[in-house]
Amino acid sequence: MHHDHIEALHTVRDLGLRLKPDDVARVDVSVHPPFTDLRTVQTLVEKEHLPLALGAQHCSDEDAGARTGEVSPRFLARLGTAYVIVGHSERRTLFGMDDATVASTLRAVLRNGMTPVLCVGESEEQRARSQTESVLEEQVLAALSGLAAEVVAGLVLAYEPIWAIGTGQAATTVDAEDACVFIRSLVAKVGGDEAAASVRLQYGGSVNAENAADLMAGLLARGQWHVHAPARREDQGGGESDAEEPDIAEIDQAPAARSSDPAPRQSASPEEGSLPRSADEAAIAESMKLASMLGIPFCEECARAALQRAQGASGA
Repeated sequence: MHHDHIEALHTVRDLGLRLKPDDVARVDVSVHPPFTDLRTVQTLVEKEHLPLALGAQHCSDEDAGARTGEVSPRFLARLGTAYVIVGHSERRTLFGMDDATVASTLRAVLRNGMTPVLCVGESEEQRARSQTESVLEEQVLAALSGLAAEVVAGLVLAYEPIWAIGTGQAATTVDAEDACVFIRSLVAKVGGDEAAASVRLQYGGSVNAENAADLMAGLLARGQWHVHAPARREDQGGGESDAEEPDIAEIDQAPAARSSDPAPRQSASPEEGSLPRSADEAAIAESMKLASMLGIPFCEECARAALQRAQGASGA
């Protein structure tokens, strides 16, 4: 639960404008804001033609019904949502989401034309007991069994060890590779070798601007993640919903976008006579213009305060 819709507008717009064509030529970048931000972010991405896919953090396993507090996958699809996180560790541990519900939710996402990002991973206690593989096997097979091979091939699986989430203790390259090699072997059991070769694998857990490049470089060097042409791309997945860490599936852009720290690019020139004095001034001017376009009451003081909060939360 980070960023209201105004803060999300600033954060996503800044991210989208920082991404260069080379950054997104071989990877897909998605953002997964809270439900209350989705419409704002969708409008922003479409109007500004940002190179971002819209994702949701969760959804119900039913399209409609007496499910007060839940969000229908059908509603998300109507908003142009491309990805939905399914079975995030916090949904499993805090909200009692079991393997059966994960499986039915994954199918609900597929039924509505979106791509599930299936999260799997072991707890610190399970890891200490050498149960990592047994936990992963139970979670992966429960979610994927019965799906057609071509469906399995198009999924995204995220290895997010619970012991690494928000603890600052990221898995080593060896930890992540071993787990992902095993997950890929489980996918092969369900969908065959071709599906296992095509499925995308991500890692999530205390990934941040400081360790993302090293983690990805290590995995690429060890041959677990390969970057291909747009026809088939595999991505290194990102960290959790901690305010200082990118959400899952955002880390694809982190090394390129953050290591060089390029200045934000403007998609439209400022109005005549109002040349911005800095990148922040440009962001504020563009944000006010966009807020006006979206029909959101927004003064310059509010825009400046929201930008400062967004920069503070992202460590900018």
